[in-house]
Amino acid sequence: MKKLIIPIFAGAIMFTACESAPKADSAETSDAKEVEEVAGNGYAVNLDASTIEWVGTKPVGKHHGTVQITEGTLVVENGTITGGEYMIDLSTIQPDDQGEEGNQKLGGHLKSADFFDVENHPTGKFVITGVTEGVEQSDDLVMKDATHMITGNLTLKGETKSITFPAKVVMEDGKVLADANFNIDRTNWGLVYGNDKSLGDKFIRPEVNLDVHLEATNEM
Repeated sequence: MKKLIIPIFAGAIMFTACESAPKADSAETSDAKEVEEVAGNGYAVNLDASTIEWVGTKPVGKHHGTVQITEGTLVVENGTITGGEYMIDLSTIQPDDQGEEGNQKLGGHLKSADFFDVENHPTGKFVITGVTEGVEQSDDLVMKDATHMITGNLTLKGETKSITFPAKVVMEDGKVLADANFNIDRTNWGLVYGNDKSLGDKFIRPEVNLDVHLEATNEM
């Protein structure tokens, strides 16, 4: 029995030690797109109920945390999102998977010039530039219950790129509920710290997972 337990235990250690980005749809990234005026009613984003969670990984582990939305509006016409935007307060980016000292240390590093350079770029922004109802089902699609494809300009650290990703959007009791979970390549926004495989265990993968939940209520 001992001969069986040892290799199984060793295998479990190897499995948990090699971390990769959470399984999620990869956001299609391209140059920023023009933002056009759209028709519809404004729905104010509920800041208390809306969340952004992130996961970053390296070969020997991962970190999880949050960042806060400070303001936002979704535009809705005929029961579907047509536009909108929200601001992200990068001074609130904070890991939550360690003890207090570890979280503060990593949080400070993320706010430094190595990563988001919060002193010079305190906010991020996402502006919707296109919404397509219906998502083509395929074996590669991870978010099987997605109802829409969302395209928008994401601004981080002074760089703006267009991203497209699947999302689940529901109209319910006068509210909009929108959920998305996708991976972006942080290097597209100049976040290149640690992105060198020759660093070995200190290598930080370029993929960052974002889990976004928005709730918005009709402003009228």
